[in-house]
Amino acid sequence: MKKRVLGMLLAGVMAVSAFTACGNTESGSTAAANPDAGETEEAAAETEEVTETEEGEEAEAPETSEGGALTGTLNVGCIGPMTGGAAIYGNAVQNGAKIAVDEINALGSDFQMTLNVQDDEHDAQKSVNCYNTLKDSDTQVIVGTVTTAPCIAVGEEAYNDRMFMLTPSASSTDVTADKDNVFQLCFADPNQGSASAQYIYDNQLATKVAVIYNNADAYSSGIYQTFKAKADELGLDIVSETTFTDDTANDFSVQVGQAKDAGADLIFLPIYYTPASLILGQAYDMGYTPKFFGVDGMDGILTLEGFDTSKAEGVILLTPFSADAEDAATQSFVGKYNDQFGETPSQFAADGYDCPYAIYKALKFYADKNGGLDVTGMSYDEICEILISVFTDPDFSVDGITGQGMVWDANGEVNKAPKAVVITNGVYVGM
Repeated sequence: MKKRVLGMLLAGVMAVSAFTACGNTESGSTAAANPDAGETEEAAAETEEVTETEEGEEAEAPETSEGGALTGTLNVGCIGPMTGGAAIYGNAVQNGAKIAVDEINALGSDFQMTLNVQDDEHDAQKSVNCYNTLKDSDTQVIVGTVTTAPCIAVGEEAYNDRMFMLTPSASSTDVTADKDNVFQLCFADPNQGSASAQYIYDNQLATKVAVIYNNADAYSSGIYQTFKAKADELGLDIVSETTFTDDTANDFSVQVGQAKDAGADLIFLPIYYTPASLILGQAYDMGYTPKFFGVDGMDGILTLEGFDTSKAEGVILLTPFSADAEDAATQSFVGKYNDQFGETPSQFAADGYDCPYAIYKALKFYADKNGGLDVTGMSYDEICEILISVFTDPDFSVDGITGQGMVWDANGEVNKAPKAVVITNGVYVGM
């Protein structure tokens, strides 16, 4: 697929698998969050104009007439693992999306969003059941699904029904393949492997590299393959390549021992945070201290219950979001997330936050160009065709906390710049 590279470090990715068990939590919130920075400032500027009267008093000028008002209520569904082994991802997306919906609803315009969240437990069939529940509940747009396998399954159903989907984190190219209605807010998998190899090479992080990956998982093996291809092209010396499956992901002493014996000074881990935590722990117990370099699936390791985060000190990973970024939009989001949920948001939370804003801005873009749009009662297939036309419009872009000037190609893949972060004293710090 075509890719353009914007900004700093190449292109990274995010991905995961998928769950499902239809637990339903609804948030049609109108919380009065104060849109005082970043995204919310832009959204507020788009939805409310202020003019001066002759006496110098402020009078609100409604978003109407030739400018094109966006009005009505849009029913948004969200599908992801809220319980089970991947719940860290699903809850982060849900929390981020709720903050965004609350901010959009607090803008004071005649446009509102509801958010209906369904728990798929990272199971593809349950995810389809959740999708059917949402479809029967007047949902017009889907944020999700969170993980890859469920997203592929739900995407087939949504394609046939003509329901628009914007996934925050399902990064496989199979998610969007041959489906013009499915778009990704996250990077697609192949870029993550090649970007990691390029970053390691450019920053001279290692002379000998080991790789440990899950050869039964499309996400892990796909990233490994593009990493290896790019490493071979650059001349990176891969001295050890070992694998595991989900059934054997409880003891990595052989894989870690082989990397150590080969003299690897960096281990690349294109895997999820649970097996990665075991690898870090076993290397620590061996007294083996190479650099560890991960991808988006490792985001969440700092909140893994029972894990000693000191064993992740110095771990590097590519991500589209850094919570310590100093821009006003990021700091506003991080502050609200911490206040509401008592923790620092991950990239999954940030992608979840950007999704409702991307949908809102796309509808506003359409309303501005077409003299207005009232979404109340519109069918999901009508909304779908509008959003497809806007997301593929070369004049449409989104500034979010996971990327500035985000644009999408006809394949549904996003183009934005990744960041590298390193775990320092138990938190992610931008490099």
